[in-house]
Amino acid sequence: MSESKHTDQSRRDFLSNGAKLAAGVTLAPGVMLYGVAHARPADQPASSSVRWGMLVDTNKCAKGCNACVTGCQTENGWGAAGSSDEQLSSDNQKAQWIRKVELRNTATDSVHSLPMMCQHCETAPCVDVCPTGASMKRADGIVLVDKHICIGCRYCMMACPYKARSFIHEALEDQRAHAPRGKGTVESCTFCVHKLDAGEGTTACAEACNTEGHKAIIVGDLKDPNSELSQAVSQHATTQVRADLGLNTGVRYRGI
Repeated sequence: MSESKHTDQSRRDFLSNGAKLAAGVTLAPGVMLYGVAHARPADQPASSSVRWGMLVDTNKCAKGCNACVTGCQTENGWGAAGSSDEQLSSDNQKAQWIRKVELRNTATDSVHSLPMMCQHCETAPCVDVCPTGASMKRADGIVLVDKHICIGCRYCMMACPYKARSFIHEALEDQRAHAPRGKGTVESCTFCVHKLDAGEGTTACAEACNTEGHKAIIVGDLKDPNSELSQAVSQHATTQVRADLGLNTGVRYRGI
């Protein structure tokens, strides 16, 4: 066999074996890498007729309240409230799908407390810079990471203006089947895609906020004029964080 033919055959063998390996990789017993990226059944693809979005009313968002963060942790298994907290990573290295931040108006000195997470941009910088296509945007506007092909380059982390993505530095156990997490990959808020695909129409952060009685988060279809979200957005002035970037975010804020 010539050297070129031998090289071609070796390359084919490598790719074939790699594909077989990836198909069987597990992050923890029973948890497959493809869980999040392919949450919907194959015969029910995400539709562009829907644009999932969220409105956060900062007038109702209580300072010092972390119910939305805790709710997300419990639902998706990351952070202190999750069963697969990163024990070996430093505090600055641990995953953070959603966090509470405070914005101060320097002109009026007023302070607004609000949750910050992946903004699920229509024109997502993370998708644009990803060299493998692992950062992806579904037809319904939800931005996800395909763990099969994420190589951990972290370009998406640098590109995100909201600092919404985290890199996993260690092997994790005891994960949620609907939220597989893998060492060496990047992750962020999934907009509770498993709940939306199951027809629940809400997210863990919104549920937790409602349970606390604040009701500061509305989730819904931005394209449906009859949805509570669309009506709220049309009736009240809302803001996109870093609207100057022209990303058309799925997450909007009121009161800032």
